[in-house]
Amino acid sequence: MNLIAQLLPESHVLLGLEAGSKKRVFEQAGQLFETSCGISQTLVFDSLFAREKLGSTGLGQGIAIPHGRIKGLKQATGAFIRLAEAIAFDAPDGRPVAQLFVLLVPEQATEEHLQILSELATRFADRPFREKLAVAPDAVTVRQLFSA
Repeated sequence: MNLIAQLLPESHVLLGLEAGSKKRVFEQAGQLFETSCGISQTLVFDSLFAREKLGSTGLGQGIAIPHGRIKGLKQATGAFIRLAEAIAFDAPDGRPVAQLFVLLVPEQATEEHLQILSELATRFADRPFREKLAVAPDAVTVRQLFSA
C-alpha cells in the first residue's frame, strides 16, 4: 500500500460537497477531521488558512492540495474532496478547483510532509488519474485509485 492510501480511509472521501468558497471547504474539512480524528475543527481551519495565506495550494488543472501542520498530531492524515461545483482557488493557471486533497501532518514532520506532497503532485499531474477521480462513483473507487 502506498503512502497516500495509508492516510486516506474511505470515511475521509467526500464526493459532491457543496462549498461555495475556499473558506467553506476548509470548514467542512475541519468538521470531517474533528468527527473522525478528534482534531479540533478550528485548529484544522486555522492551520489550512494560515498556510493558504503564504500562497495558494492550487496546483492547476482543477486540483489543490491544502495542507497544514497540527500540533500534537501523531501521524499524517488526509482527505479527498470532490466539489459539486468548482471554486476559485488562485491556482497558477487561473482555473477553478473541483478536486482537493487535504493533508494534515504533525508539527515537526518535514521530510514526511514533503514526501507526501511530492507523491500527491505526481499523481495529480497524471491526466488519466485526474479524469478517473472526477467520475469515481464512490469512496471505495477513489481509495482504489490512490492505492494503485
